[in-house]
Amino acid sequence: MYWQQRLDRPNKDEQVEKKILETRKDNPNYGYRRITAVLRKQGLFINKKKVQKLVQKLKLQVTNFSRKTRKYSSYKGTIGKVTDNKINRNFKVEKAYTCITTDTTEFKYLEKDKNGNYQIKKLYLNPYLDMYNSEIISYEISKQPTLAPILKALEKAIEITSINKEGRTFHSDQGWAYQVKQYTSKLEAEGITQSMSRKGNCLDNSPMKNFFGILKQEIYYGKKFYSYEELKGTIEDYIEYYNKDRIKEKLGYLSPIEYREKNAA
Repeated sequence: MYWQQRLDRPNKDEQVEKKILETRKDNPNYGYRRITAVLRKQGLFINKKKVQKLVQKLKLQVTNFSRKTRKYSSYKGTIGKVTDNKINRNFKVEKAYTCITTDTTEFKYLEKDKNGNYQIKKLYLNPYLDMYNSEIISYEISKQPTLAPILKALEKAIEITSINKEGRTFHSDQGWAYQVKQYTSKLEAEGITQSMSRKGNCLDNSPMKNFFGILKQEIYYGKKFYSYEELKGTIEDYIEYYNKDRIKEKLGYLSPIEYREKNAA
């Protein structure tokens, strides 16, 4: 009789569970901390430990996949101008559009050849990230790791940050594209300070590396893509979501754009 009475009890957390499921449907990689933040934004003030228990009950734990492929490296030695590390791991920036960082990362997808066999192909993402709020302010996607898409994304980043009348710093690693005259001359013409990570020190550009890790964990690892267009579209959709909707704890549980707009007001 006791157990029957317990089983007949209404679920007092039904509405909270419904909101948790709705949040995870829109944000499939949110853990309990960010789910808690979303619920509080909706006016439901609930303890994060309570949310953690409900997430476990609903079996909504985020699945993690490890990286299995070698990281892409654009380093080819000193072939042009190498500058000092002006950022020096000081990633706390007080104003938007002042400190920008960039890098290139590689993705793989499958594509059928004329015989119907799948071949591994590669896609390259070249983003520019504002260290102030981790917003991706410009990017280009290409099938080859060439200079043209890097310069095209650079031109967009220069234009967007031109509203800042104070000094600007653009950071990168020592990849070949950031050393050549076509790249360095564009920065010099705009009065932009160039900064580079030390050789072999990936932590010197950790904001960009962190973004790549988040991006690949949430949309790439554990999945297969069967065309360039499919993978490209997935990345483009994710960057829009990341900038506009994906909340970050260090930004007070705001998205990058929300944080910039709030602090510009």
